[in-house]
Amino acid sequence: MLTELTVENLAIIERTQVTFGAGFTVLTGETGAGKSLLIDALQLLLGARADTDLIRTGSQRLSVTGCFAGEEVTREVLASGRSQAKIDGKSASVTVLREFARTRVDLCGQHDHQSLLLPELHLGYLDSYVGIPIQAALVEYQAALAEFREADRRLRDLRRGVQDREQRLDLLRYQIQEIESAAPVVGEYEEHEQRLSQLQHAERLAEATQTALRVLTDEEGAAIDRVGQAFKMMDAVVRYDESLAELSDSLASAQSVLNDLAYRLRDYAESLEADPQEANTRQARLDLLKRLRRKYGEDEAAILAFWDRAQRDLDMISDADATEEELAATLAVAVRTLTERASRLTTLRHQGAQLFAADTARHLRDLAMDRAQFSVKIRPIEPSESGADDVEFFFSANLGEDERPLAKIASGGEISRVMLAIKTAMAGRGGIPTLIFDEVDAGLSGRAASAVARKLAELAANYQVLVITHSPQIAAAADHHIRIEKVELNGRVVTRIVPIAEPDRATELARMMTGDLVTEAALTSARELLTVVPAL
Repeated sequence: MLTELTVENLAIIERTQVTFGAGFTVLTGETGAGKSLLIDALQLLLGARADTDLIRTGSQRLSVTGCFAGEEVTREVLASGRSQAKIDGKSASVTVLREFARTRVDLCGQHDHQSLLLPELHLGYLDSYVGIPIQAALVEYQAALAEFREADRRLRDLRRGVQDREQRLDLLRYQIQEIESAAPVVGEYEEHEQRLSQLQHAERLAEATQTALRVLTDEEGAAIDRVGQAFKMMDAVVRYDESLAELSDSLASAQSVLNDLAYRLRDYAESLEADPQEANTRQARLDLLKRLRRKYGEDEAAILAFWDRAQRDLDMISDADATEEELAATLAVAVRTLTERASRLTTLRHQGAQLFAADTARHLRDLAMDRAQFSVKIRPIEPSESGADDVEFFFSANLGEDERPLAKIASGGEISRVMLAIKTAMAGRGGIPTLIFDEVDAGLSGRAASAVARKLAELAANYQVLVITHSPQIAAAADHHIRIEKVELNGRVVTRIVPIAEPDRATELARMMTGDLVTEAALTSARELLTVVPAL
């Protein structure tokens, strides 16, 4: 239940706070006093799009706070265009705000009356009436629809891609054959590079090796000989100074290293030879590996990994005929499941439609439309997110007239009463505690307005009902009466909320009938309304 609403800096509302009680409350006032601004405030609180045009001139932000049975919701709109919401002090997205409001408030504004003229919205009314059974069946149906669409897409893609598949097969076979023919080995590229460099520079390598060998062994004063002489000299005097033993040992080691180097240089020099044929072979192999690297990977390991993937793709695509059969079978199962679940939805809707039409017709009779007929027509259509049903409301205001689509025949006053009848029928099925009606009396007067007043009072026995109205009959039926008025304060017009105490209600009703000039006759009529309308 909405217990309190606080609005700041919304158009001509500077700051106002209004407290709501249980039962039936009416809000009245002259046109332009700010009644519609309270609806704007409530819509913001319920997750409507933030509009900076609503911010009071000279202010940087507007805010709306509502208390719902101990839960506080706040919505702020900044002049920059940003909007923020909080539920019990914690930030909330607009989506969360809407979900919060959906279970607490049902706001029926004038645009909702017009929604009855849009057949595409009738399905939503019916489903809301049926409630949980439809919600559960719809979840299952939508899951089946998603599976059907996926199976259908995969099969169509496969069939559409037959030509592409053949081209892909040819490409894969060529790639696999090219790699298999080359038979790359991990690490061979570097090995070929090194050997080719050796073959291409054999003469320079031989010259450098022979020179180093001569320096070590062949020339007068060769390094090995000189190191050997140094060792002999040091070894001969070690016995005179033992501290030279380490130096002598190092010279011996150096002589051994030089001998080993000479051996290896000689062996390397003997292995060198210019072999143009091998060089050509190695170069051709390197060129082949380079081409494979450009096409399939940065090295031989990557090329072999590509080959492995290509082989698996080839195996899978080659088995496309079997895959098509499997997909066709999957699609057939999906079609059966979708058909069954769509049929379940349709059955629930047909069952609900009969009860919904009967409830709505009963409430229409209570609203002084004794001869009205109301029915719900359901026609099959192609499956969509909401099912395979087209739903439309049919209506006849007078006995003997054929029912026709509601959008084509109902007048403004009739639409208001049909909407109230529908809302009343749906309210009995939902757990929403607060119902708000914005000018549900549009186009009504006299007996019809009194009938609407009684129906609203009936609703208020089980729900909190807030009604913005210009009708004295409806105002007279309320438990609580609040007047919204414009006053001038500090040179600016502001909206003021004035609760009407019980002794003053007759005067307020008389003002609604005759304007500011309240006559004794108007007061007498107002007192009669207060006595008669609630009792009817």
